[in-house]
Amino acid sequence: MAATLADDLSAIYDALFAAFGHQHWWPAKTPFETMVGAILAQNVSWTNAAQAVANLEDTGMLDPHLLAAADPADIAPLIVPSRFYNQKAERIREFSGVYVTEFQADPAAMAAVETGELRERLLALRGFGKETADTILLYACEKPVFVVDAYTRRIFSRYGLLPEGASYDLTQRLFAENLEEDVELFNDYHAQIVRLGNAVCKKSPLCDRCPIREVRGALRCAGGRR
Repeated sequence: MAATLADDLSAIYDALFAAFGHQHWWPAKTPFETMVGAILAQNVSWTNAAQAVANLEDTGMLDPHLLAAADPADIAPLIVPSRFYNQKAERIREFSGVYVTEFQADPAAMAAVETGELRERLLALRGFGKETADTILLYACEKPVFVVDAYTRRIFSRYGLLPEGASYDLTQRLFAENLEEDVELFNDYHAQIVRLGNAVCKKSPLCDRCPIREVRGALRCAGGRR
């Protein structure tokens, strides 16, 4: 019997898990920290975003009520490591205001909202794209939404499972339509992709180090031939 897309995606995940182990992602102490971290991680490495989160925590500002009431000019100096800190300070304040007024700063109340409705509410916020919204849905609200990033498109186009330049929505459907809706699986699968893309499957791939270069049969990465 020919392998299905579901078989291929499962085989890739199993190989990544065997190579790297569980990634225990997203690294945060509270759901709100995850939400703020998702904003701070826009267009920057997690290392930089984590330093900005630590700065907020160290100064006692990692609190939705305080951030909602703060002047962005007071938030910005604390999140300089995340880059684009003036814009992100505005986004954090606006998001915190919504979190407080509409969800009573309660992650359970936020998570109780229907997934599609909550996603649309997040996307309506200034500076919130699909990756940021979906990161909050999956990692803070534990919704079965697969998060897509540039690593996902790069890796799976090299496998021929996506066309070059695939859109966010097309990439997301690849996983949503071929894997069971499972928060834990979606959580760790995305983290495994980040690990692989950051360390191995770069723009100039290190194919000799790749644990999934040849998963099985015809499912092989073309990256090394480019």
